[in-house]
Amino acid sequence: MTIPPGPPGTAAGTDTTPGASADGRRSRWAPTTADRPETRRRIGAEIWILLGLSLGRSGVYAVVNIVARLTEGTPLAEQSASINNSQSPRPYLDLTYQILSIGFALVPVALALYLLSARGRSVTRAIGLDGSRPWRDTGWGFALAAVIGIPGLALYVAGRALGITVQVNPANLADYWWTVPILILAALQNGLLEEVIAVAYLFERTKDLGWGRVKFVVWSSLLRGSYHLYQGIGPFIGNVVMGVVFSWFYTSRWGRHRVVPLVIAHTLLDVVAFVGYALLPREWLEALGVG
Repeated sequence: MTIPPGPPGTAAGTDTTPGASADGRRSRWAPTTADRPETRRRIGAEIWILLGLSLGRSGVYAVVNIVARLTEGTPLAEQSASINNSQSPRPYLDLTYQILSIGFALVPVALALYLLSARGRSVTRAIGLDGSRPWRDTGWGFALAAVIGIPGLALYVAGRALGITVQVNPANLADYWWTVPILILAALQNGLLEEVIAVAYLFERTKDLGWGRVKFVVWSSLLRGSYHLYQGIGPFIGNVVMGVVFSWFYTSRWGRHRVVPLVIAHTLLDVVAFVGYALLPREWLEALGVG
């Protein structure tokens, strides 16, 4: 494609759009600010709609939930929250419900990818949701999981001791042959949903609105913390910290705008929490402070 001549004082064929380098080549991750008010409004509406169908909706319910917990008269330390609950006493009907829940929970991820694909390039490659760097992505995924997981467990135990965290029961399925595979799929679902939307999608769209890195990191992290409020104040703080680490890494020269390491790290954290809770003896869980 021929690039039209630039304004006076620029060489013919030089790209003068925002984010272009001196030699006329556009940086892959340069801001693409939407200058027209109607375009900015559409992008803003798109963000709110997608969040309203996914993590934002969860955040609103979690805020209402924590208000209800704090005003019901029972201390947070004496309350509990259950995740991955059985949905039927009939094993194969329960399995069907579990698969459907996981599948439909990923629809907002598909919508986010579809909306980003309007730019006319491979969206999975643009946000690093591909297998082009498997060893590097896996290494960073394990490293991030370790950085978040060990302090996270300590923060949970401390929150329980301080009375600002409810008892979280992360796996409440009956003992079937499919229990562990479903818990692993649920962990992968969480990794994809949260990292693609709260980090990759939100970064792309807020970049279009002209947001800087710090503003994006702050709001992405607060969003992540908000939908964990139903677990108490401690998990809110812990997930905000996790959001800062993940969104900072994603936008850093080490993360290179690749979301796969975040998905791997998040999946590993949830697999350990879900499967470990389901398989470890009760006395071990109590010794760890999570029983």
